[in-house]
Amino acid sequence: MIFHIRATFATTKRILQQLSHDHRTLALIFVVPCLLMGLLSWLYVDNVKVFQSIAPSLLAIFPMVIMFLITSIATLRERTTGTLERILTMPIAKTDLIFGYGFAFGLLATLQAVIVATISLNWLGVDIQGPNELLILIAVVDALLGVALGLLASAFARTEFQAVQFMPAIIIPQLLLCGLLVPLSKMPDALESIARLLPMTYAVEAMQNITTQATTSSETWRDILTVIAWVVVAITLGSLTLRRRSK
Repeated sequence: MIFHIRATFATTKRILQQLSHDHRTLALIFVVPCLLMGLLSWLYVDNVKVFQSIAPSLLAIFPMVIMFLITSIATLRERTTGTLERILTMPIAKTDLIFGYGFAFGLLATLQAVIVATISLNWLGVDIQGPNELLILIAVVDALLGVALGLLASAFARTEFQAVQFMPAIIIPQLLLCGLLVPLSKMPDALESIARLLPMTYAVEAMQNITTQATTSSETWRDILTVIAWVVVAITLGSLTLRRRSK
């Protein structure tokens, strides 16, 4: 797959300029995850042990879910308004567009994950056995996964409402099977096998590992690399299935 640097970054610049004027979207990206973590901390103010056990895992989930919604809806809006069709009449490839979207939302996802993780570690009392830097890295990778899955979902949705409807199909099954509600080892064998095929499982598992282990294990890096592989696959599929317009 080949993309042209100038066209890709022109798309990235355009998307970032548009979002800079959308204060509600920026608040959803940067403020809401922090408020959710703050609410969680307040909810378990009298049960710190429970908070410490689930907060890192939710740091893997909140950015992913929010970036999935933002990316899928914003990208689909480009197509439904005819912007994408007009752009593709110019000498620009679909890969240039999809990577441009990916870089733009990826930058926002990275900043979001760094802010949420930093606030959680320094102000909300999240305490892990592993390196704090690794927690931030995992949060960033998980947010990028949300971007990649959002780009992929936008290629199949025809309306913004349909883009939102993809969340129960793509995100909620992963949330149920990721090991946060029930450990993988206690699931029926069939469900555990399905869970091992889903990226959120590895995102949560990586967070759980650094929560309880002072040293970084090979399993943690395996989980991180698995999520990164999913990011690459989802963006690639998104570029191959991108349509000019919704019909």
